Amino acid sequence: MAASNVNETVSERKIEYLSRPAEVSMGDRWFEIASLDHFWIRRRFEVLKKLAGNLILSAAAMAEVGCGNGLLQRQIEDVYQREVAGFDLHEDALKQNVSRSSRVCCYDIFQTDPVLRASFDLIFLFDVLEHISAEDTFIKAVLFHLSGNGKLILNVPAGQWAYSEYDRMVGHLRRYSIATLLRTAQRNGLHVQQWTYWGLPLLPTLALRKALLMGKRGKREIISSGFEPSSMTVNKLLGLASGCEPIPQRWAGTSLMAVLELR
Repeated sequence: MAASNVNETVSERKIEYLSRPAEVSMGDRWFEIASLDHFWIRRRFEVLKKLAGNLILSAAAMAEVGCGNGLLQRQIEDVYQREVAGFDLHEDALKQNVSRSSRVCCYDIFQTDPVLRASFDLIFLFDVLEHISAEDTFIKAVLFHLSGNGKLILNVPAGQWAYSEYDRMVGHLRRYSIATLLRTAQRNGLHVQQWTYWGLPLLPTLALRKALLMGKRGKREIISSGFEPSSMTVNKLLGLASGCEPIPQRWAGTSLMAVLELR
């Protein structure tokens, strides 16, 4: 039996349409699986709290580019009682957004609305950059919205060796190492202030996923097989296993999280 998606049943969020909706490089099935109780979503937030929780507490205004169904927004609301403006172009995901009080905006950051120029001193870019072909152009658009002394917190998948059919189906163009992330940061006038790999105990699952998905067909099937725990018990066990690592750590992981600032 597949693990149930325990996102709360909510009415469609009110969306502020600053731009027209558009297709994004992301598998819709992922949003159906990802929930506040999914082990990976929970672990990602735990890593954020350890790496940069103090920045969330001190930020005057925060935004998330690529907020999707609002899991990070909701986590920050629940734990820190802070609002995070959410920007995305995926209308269906925005309609499912589970945040309670944060802004939910259909907005193309390449529009660079003057009203939003330098409006945020903390911007989250969680599992977005790997979907973007023109990294530098995209980062430049993100930075338009960041205040001069602001910080960018990003999370990306790690380990190009683990690139699989799952990555391709969810729209990943690449996976990162700290070396490739540093090069991307330097090209764009950014300094990596702090960083960590995370998901070290989950590395065997990446190798297993790559092997098991070889030859599988069907986007929904591949995304489900690659991201959905087979039961609530497996979800719990993976959650316990994923926490068995110190943060920050510099060895290896399934993901990489970093805090960047303008040089």
